[in-house]
Amino acid sequence: MKFRDYYETLGVARGATEAEIKAAYRKLARKYHPDVNKEAGAEAQFKEVGEAYSVLKDTEKRASYDRMGANWKNGQDFTPPPNWNEGFEYSDSNFGGGHGGFGGGYEGDQSEFFESLFGRGRQSQGGRGANPRQGMNLKGQDHHAKILIDLADAYNGAQRTISLHMPTQDANGHVSTQERKLDVSIPKGIKAGQNLRLAGQGGPGMGSGGAGDLYLEIDFHPNPMYRVDGKDVYLDLPLAPWEAALGATVNIPTPAGSTLELKIPAGTAAGRKMRLKEKGIPSKEAGDLYVVPNIVLPSAETDGQKEAYQALEKAFDFQPRNHLKG
Repeated sequence: MKFRDYYETLGVARGATEAEIKAAYRKLARKYHPDVNKEAGAEAQFKEVGEAYSVLKDTEKRASYDRMGANWKNGQDFTPPPNWNEGFEYSDSNFGGGHGGFGGGYEGDQSEFFESLFGRGRQSQGGRGANPRQGMNLKGQDHHAKILIDLADAYNGAQRTISLHMPTQDANGHVSTQERKLDVSIPKGIKAGQNLRLAGQGGPGMGSGGAGDLYLEIDFHPNPMYRVDGKDVYLDLPLAPWEAALGATVNIPTPAGSTLELKIPAGTAAGRKMRLKEKGIPSKEAGDLYVVPNIVLPSAETDGQKEAYQALEKAFDFQPRNHLKG
């Protein structure tokens, strides 16, 4: 996938104001509109201009795009890093599906680049809870953000202070972000993809309408020891060849911070999963912890170590590649 420089597409500087972006878009939209310009490629240019404007006119999309694109040039190979939008807070009208968790505004065809960041677009929906009989008493918009927690927090529960960055626009049309900190209770048993609802922490209401809510989508920090699949957790366990061949009893760590004693059966093969029932992420129906053995060969550096391998070779009539013969 190629990076798209929306500022270059519209011919404006990165610090351009809202008015400058709008003026550049109108000029280019008139130039490339299919009803006006019949040249080959004009329609494609018109779509590119529309896509660029749909991002740069929107305070929230522009802030997230600026965060991602500062070090990229137009046309470079590009893949969004995982959790690139972690800690950014967005209003309900710009919240949608897709990788980045945004949608809205642009009704034309969307490039792969656009969808990789913002998901498939949809129309903005305005404030929640509008009712003509209530006049100007409107409930505030819900807000959304993605946060990363430690796997241990899902096992034990935790109290955490998180920092969120909310895109804003000043009176001159320049986009920036402001930070706010929140104390959050992480419930025991929460899984990746679930949302925490913080009542009244969304956008302000109008009149007697209350504030909207803030929804925090949960994901886990990368962990060097554990892999998570839903409520199940996987641990790769290094074993010496003699432990796998003869059996052993080993201590393994758990994400909860404790250790468990695990019996390794004799003849354990690499990759064979051992299931520890209900030792995964706890909940009403707890997940499982799967231990996956990985046979680790010690290096042969000294003469004695080399002789030990040679003795092993003589002791076994072992042909590991018999299955490759015709």
